[in-house]
Amino acid sequence: MFYYDSGLFLTSARFGLDVRRRLPRCFVSHAHADHIARHELVYATPATACLYRHRLGKHHRVEEMGYGRPIELGELRLTAYPAGHCLGSAMLLAEDGQQSLLYTGDFKLGPSATAEPAELPRADILVMESTFGQPRYRLPPRETIVANLLELVHDALGQGITPVIHAYPLGKSQEVTKLLTQAGVSVLQHDAIFEISQIYEAQGVDLGDYARYAGTPLAGHAVVTLPRSTHQFRLPGLRQTLSIATTGWAIDPSTKYRLGVDHAIPLSDHADFDELIESVRCVRPREIYCTHGPAEFVDHLRDLGFNAFPLEPSRQRRLFS
Repeated sequence: MFYYDSGLFLTSARFGLDVRRRLPRCFVSHAHADHIARHELVYATPATACLYRHRLGKHHRVEEMGYGRPIELGELRLTAYPAGHCLGSAMLLAEDGQQSLLYTGDFKLGPSATAEPAELPRADILVMESTFGQPRYRLPPRETIVANLLELVHDALGQGITPVIHAYPLGKSQEVTKLLTQAGVSVLQHDAIFEISQIYEAQGVDLGDYARYAGTPLAGHAVVTLPRSTHQFRLPGLRQTLSIATTGWAIDPSTKYRLGVDHAIPLSDHADFDELIESVRCVRPREIYCTHGPAEFVDHLRDLGFNAFPLEPSRQRRLFS
């Protein structure tokens, strides 16, 4: 039903799924840079279509797929389901009348302030993202993570220090903004983040009291900017600051040193280890193919009695050699 050629394809339609090179047609699960390319025709949810065009140009052709509304593509019936990763993110269920395949893309089962909650349909074959496929990546309860973030922000503001939160411009920045504004903290955003936040607002996601950072910090405001790994994260006018990174990798104590910040909070938009296992049990597939994660996650699934394989052929050869 599928094959791998430096990317995943549905065989009968020669239809790519998040393939990173230009194709005649391709499903784009969400608009993060590592999942998009300048395809001739893109299949995506309406929100992802807006974000995709913002990033790659308004002239791109997109066939919009509403959640839960099947479309026909040759012999295939394709249905998008919410993935819980960021606004518009989608899983894709492909059915050919004999068997079904669920491609998760990046996903998260837990709650989000800004993304549609994930839905997991039943499928015969599951192709799943497994970023946090190691047992040590069991994230604390969300309420604990959010409380920690808010405590750091409020403490900094109480001392006249500007809390600066580093987050990816699409998804995590809007999540952080909504969490802060819901708690009564006004937010100033980096230009690149603000532009995407405006798309969120246009898609019906109210982010609260936020504005573009205009070159001067304001009392009582937090600042949301890009990750320190990007060249453009610095903002003018900031003096006394407390820097906070938001990433699931913060489970590792060394993360704050690696990222060069004062604090790292394990706020993630990916399924943690337990959610990955829960997803498999919900879908109940006969075969599982794992991608974008550690090789040992396949072993964990096999130890639990699941018929699991790595997606990439080179890793399959290593597994069975």
